[in-house]
Order: sequence, then C-alpha cells, then structure tokens
Amino acid sequence: MSATTPPSPPQRLAAPPSHSSNKLRNSTPIRSFNRKDFSIRCEFENSQRWTVRCVSGTDPIHIILKPPSIPMASAAVLGSSRKNSKRVCLFYCNEMKDLAERIASQSDAIELRSITWRTFEDGFPNLFISNAHGIRGQHVAFLASFSSPGVIFEQLSVIYALPKLFVSSFTLVLPFFPTGTSERMEDEGVHQIRGFAKKERFYFGDNILPCFESGIPLLLNRLQQLPDSDNISIAFPDDGAWKRFHKQLQHFPMIVCAKVREGDQRIVRIKEGNPAGRHVVIVDDLVQSGGTLTECQKVLAKHGAQKISAYVTHGIFPNRSWQRFSHDKGGSPENGMTYFWITDSCPQTVKEVKDKKPFEVLSLAAPIAAALQI
Repeated sequence: MSATTPPSPPQRLAAPPSHSSNKLRNSTPIRSFNRKDFSIRCEFENSQRWTVRCVSGTDPIHIILKPPSIPMASAAVLGSSRKNSKRVCLFYCNEMKDLAERIASQSDAIELRSITWRTFEDGFPNLFISNAHGIRGQHVAFLASFSSPGVIFEQLSVIYALPKLFVSSFTLVLPFFPTGTSERMEDEGVHQIRGFAKKERFYFGDNILPCFESGIPLLLNRLQQLPDSDNISIAFPDDGAWKRFHKQLQHFPMIVCAKVREGDQRIVRIKEGNPAGRHVVIVDDLVQSGGTLTECQKVLAKHGAQKISAYVTHGIFPNRSWQRFSHDKGGSPENGMTYFWITDSCPQTVKEVKDKKPFEVLSLAAPIAAALQI
C-alpha cells in the first residue's frame, strides 16, 4: 500500500502506522533526511519483518510500506489456512470409517464425530448420536455410503435427524450416488457441472444446493508420477465415455472405441486413434462386471499397445468380478493390466482389492475435505 504526506519541518520522521493490529517495536526513527532514499526495518510482535521505504526525490515524500517476502508455497498455505477457517463436525457410517479418518487428517478444521450403530431385536436401526446438543450452531456433515443397498435405510434416519439438531448447516457427502452413476461434464452457460448429468442435478429439491466434483484430477496427478508419463494415450470404451471426460483429458492423445454389430455379436473396434507403442489408459465412470473393459483391452493390445491400464471412478465389481483382471508384469497387455485405478467411493471394493495388483486406490479424501470448506 502507499500513503502520501506533505514535507514537514520537524526533524523526526517515524514509520507510518500499519493497518495491522500488531504494534511496531524496535523501529528506528529517522531524525533528518537529505533527499536520499532510506529504509527502516520494523519487526512486528508476530516476528514478521516489513520494510518502510521513503522516496524523497520529489515533493511530497512518498512513504511505502512493503510486506515481507513469502515463498510462493508458504503464501499458498498461509492464504489457505486463513480462508479455510470453517470448522466442520464430520459424522460417518461404519463403512466409511477409513475414508472419514483420511478426510479428517487433511485439515485441523474437520472434527470426526461418531454415531453408535445398533439395532433393535426386530432388526430395525437403533442409532445414537452422542453429545447431540454439542453440535448446535455447528457446521455438520455426514459421509454416507450408498454403494451397499443393505446399509442405505439405516443411514436415512441419520440424514433426516442431523439437520433438525439446530445446526448451522448440513452437508451430505455422497462419494457414490447410484441414481446418477455417470460422471459427466456438460456446459451450462459459463459454468460446468461435474459429477452427474444435468438431468440428475435436478433430482434434488430447491432447498438443496448440489456441489458436483470429479475424480479425474486424481488420475491426472497419478499419471504425472509415472516414469512413462510422456508416452500415455487415453482410450474411451465408447462415445459416452468420450463425451464425459475428453475435455479434462484433452492434452493426451486419444483413442475412441465403439461396439459394432457383426451378425448376432457386438464387437469392440477402434473408431479413431492409434495405440501402437503407447501406454494406453482406459477411462470410464464405473465398472461392474468388467466385460466392456476386457474387450477394449483385447483390441488395444491387438493393435500394438505396449501397456494397458484402466481408471474408473467407481469400482462396483458385484460378485467379486474384479478377479477377472490380472496384473501385467511386462509384455502381456492382452492378458493383464499394468495398473487399475479406482477411488475409495465404494468401500467394500477397496477392502477386497487392497494390496492386490494391478489395483491401486486413489483417495477422495483431499477433494472432499476441500469441498467441506465451501
């Protein structure tokens, strides 16, 4: 900032007052000046150092208060810590305990709160929210798991109860929403909707503000860490996957596959792009049986792909269908995959594939923690 003051006959010239609440100490007064530049180093009570520079080349004298230089990374952390001051009480269902703990580890502003999950003798939920009065006036969030139909019903009672405890706000976190499984990205004016198709966003009532996020940034970060990151191509198993993701992955060479009918069979063919000699990563929103992915894998290998990996946001894998995917240790892309990335949106799958190659879990903890600060 800058301030302008007229030249003054008194011999003492002190540093200008700061807008900060901190008081100056150890400042050095200047008793006279001879129309040359001089500097005063001032130390605040919080140990930050500011430089006061008086430029007296022309009248009036300009006194400039220059803040201390902060490294870019430190400035980002400082700005983030100041901005993200919203404190959130995070409740969670039992299936999401591991993810909830990872989310809480991302920020001191997120406090984990537990729920006692019990049942009556007839099997109906008997749930207890401890210290319910303690969350009055607080920002409250609930991390739900809708990937297992058997636990959805008992969570509904919590979702209905928490907003009625006089909380300041209530946020429902749904990493996987089976009613709108397709992770889409469509233009709507100058804004973009990530997470679901436009029609699904209106599934929610007018008193709910949906915030849609994508797991693709997690994939991008992981691809940058690979030793062959400069030799990666992205493959889409069909036109639908291309429409959902191509804008976020447009800086990669792309391959688009399609299913064509030959007699009574539907065969996967390469519609455009060349996989020869490339590490090809197949990208889709979710996987169930994995049939489409394996067919796509075979045709990519047939056309010369050096390595084949896959990414899906939601690894559903009913009936342990993940077992059909083998690990390619090198040289057999038609039979196995180098990597198979999923997120932890479906906790049961995460437990089953933990430490089993080619599977690797990309955690949603960081983006969820950031979204809770909105």
